[in-house]
Amino acid sequence: MINKIEAEKMARVNILPFWQGLIDRENGGFYGEADFYGKINKDADKGCILNSRILWTFSSAFRLFKDESYLNCAHTAYKFLKESFLDKEYGGLYWLVDRNGQAVNTRKQFYNLAFGIYALSEYYLACGNKASLELAIDLFEKMEKYALDPVNGGYIEACSRDWSVIDDFRLSEKEINCPKSMNTNLHVLEAYTTLLYASADERVKKALSNLLRVSIEKIVNSEWHFDLFFDMEWKALSSDVSYGHDIEGSWLMYEAALAIGDELLIGETRKTALSIADVIFKKAIDLQSGGFSEGSDRKEWWPQAEAVVGFYNAYELLKNEDSNKSKKFLETADSIWQFISKYFVDYENGDWHNELDINNKPDKNQLKAGFWKCPYHNARACFEIVKRNV
Repeated sequence: MINKIEAEKMARVNILPFWQGLIDRENGGFYGEADFYGKINKDADKGCILNSRILWTFSSAFRLFKDESYLNCAHTAYKFLKESFLDKEYGGLYWLVDRNGQAVNTRKQFYNLAFGIYALSEYYLACGNKASLELAIDLFEKMEKYALDPVNGGYIEACSRDWSVIDDFRLSEKEINCPKSMNTNLHVLEAYTTLLYASADERVKKALSNLLRVSIEKIVNSEWHFDLFFDMEWKALSSDVSYGHDIEGSWLMYEAALAIGDELLIGETRKTALSIADVIFKKAIDLQSGGFSEGSDRKEWWPQAEAVVGFYNAYELLKNEDSNKSKKFLETADSIWQFISKYFVDYENGDWHNELDINNKPDKNQLKAGFWKCPYHNARACFEIVKRNV
């Protein structure tokens, strides 16, 4: 059964050492790409999302395990963020820099700012660096000034470097070009949750409360899925669903409510988390091949990690009142954990494989590290299991 010892071993033996090996000692920060076997592409550009997620991961790892080598990795990521990704003229964070830290894409994607806030807040909690917290608050203020919709609530997707309006909001070519998305607002939610713990700022608490209310009332639909893409008035622009984001959001919303401390919100998000877990249990568990399925022939690494936490969270919420249902959720979290251990973990080269095919074989064409392939989801799943079993 999934447990603290297994989760710590997964983090400290498999995941974290791989990413420690990606430190760029010549140009600073961490290399931006490694192939299936972990071979580093030293010429690859460096994404701010990846750097922020590395900063969050090693800051969180140090808080949990008190290993100075993890804090040193966090220092490296923090230094590179401040020196290369921070826009010294207009504020905010660049989207992409080259291997030497020179700006390549300067657009202000608010999803990106959210991860900066998340990482900088966690770094402050890890080592007490006041400049880090000040920068997180500055990014929060930029978010509230340029991204917040004061009429309908929630946050828009992007601006240009100088915060002016742009035509293309998308994070990637896979997405609909729309002013608001579940994805951005979900990660603003997790960022503000950590910033609230770091700062105890009433402005952050109010903003987080408002966003959680929007998430419950506008983003979660009547079938207990997240709608994904919206116009400014929160009209859904697509019927697509993402089971991985559903189960991830279920526990992140509950964590946000706990941070706020409002009993009404805690009760509402508890109901929402359990309802989502019920629906996703019926739709996304692959009883034939194992693991967590998004409904396609392929399985990605990150939904597996989020499913472990989401179902474990549902187990914890019910364990003192419905033993049969809570047992179902615990067994589901464990079955996905065992699937990960059998098929996703790369015991030879470190970390997890990016994708599996229909036969649960890893796709060797997929990156082990890249703009979107990072240590944040899988390391966080391990951290959550460790913390919840102290």
